[in-house]
Amino acid sequence: MRESVKVFAPATVANVVCGFDVLGFAVNEPGDEVIMRLTDKPGVIISKITGDEGRLPLNPAKNTVSASVQDYLKHIGREDLGIDIELHKKMPIGSGLGSSSASTVAGLFAINTLMDNQLTNKELVPFAMKGEELACGYGHADNVAPALLGGFVLIRSYEPLDVISLPFPEEMYAAIVYPEVDVPTKDARQMIRTKVLLKDAVKQWGNVAGLVTGLFTKDYDLIGRSMVDGLVEPTRSILIPDFYKMRSIAMEMGAISFGISGSGPSVFALTKDEATGRAITQALQKQLKSIQINSLSFVSSVNKKGPVVLD
Repeated sequence: MRESVKVFAPATVANVVCGFDVLGFAVNEPGDEVIMRLTDKPGVIISKITGDEGRLPLNPAKNTVSASVQDYLKHIGREDLGIDIELHKKMPIGSGLGSSSASTVAGLFAINTLMDNQLTNKELVPFAMKGEELACGYGHADNVAPALLGGFVLIRSYEPLDVISLPFPEEMYAAIVYPEVDVPTKDARQMIRTKVLLKDAVKQWGNVAGLVTGLFTKDYDLIGRSMVDGLVEPTRSILIPDFYKMRSIAMEMGAISFGISGSGPSVFALTKDEATGRAITQALQKQLKSIQINSLSFVSSVNKKGPVVLD
């Protein structure tokens, strides 16, 4: 049995425009790192957190990483173990890129590695969902499942949980821009309508089916015209400065599609190549700068690996 491990887990783009709570994909950057060590004193502690500007709790019952690790140890009957956790945030909190998910997944992958991989990555998904519930009040899987499994993921059902990995065009890139404005996930979720018209729901079902079919057939035109959201985006876009202007810029520059990453404020464009993605992020950052908003950008192919051991 290993005594320590260092793990990286990736950021994710959830919803993928039309697939609220049921679609997501992983990216290569940004992400979070966890260093985990076995200790002689029973219990799980978080000894260090960096990169969070003091925003995350060190209390092991309230931090998503340690709480998920505690659930895992209870499940395998090893609550007697002593675990020391260092969390190194390498991505912005509240960005809409699955910040809490990346931390939780890194922690779960680390403890599972130390325990000689007693569970598969897919079997870790429910534990990660409990971390999401602690972070934002709802245990959704559209961030944690792709972070654990890599690639594009469909959550066909939550009760019972049914997680499916999807094929995708491997040359496709995600161009992501994070405007540095605050959009808490809980607040963004509370804005969403709880009831929708049947005709609007039918449109959304068709778009989700079209997007999944487009991924299978590598049909960029079908992917693009399917990534339309009439249920959630109209509300959440209000919180994102110049959202529709940015969408217009991205589409004019050759994006396959454009939308909100998770609950925002990050936005993303899917592109057919890296060069187009980089040109789009530069143009979007220029637009945000013109309205006095700083931003970060990331251009990445779809991450196929999920979490990885760094040492």
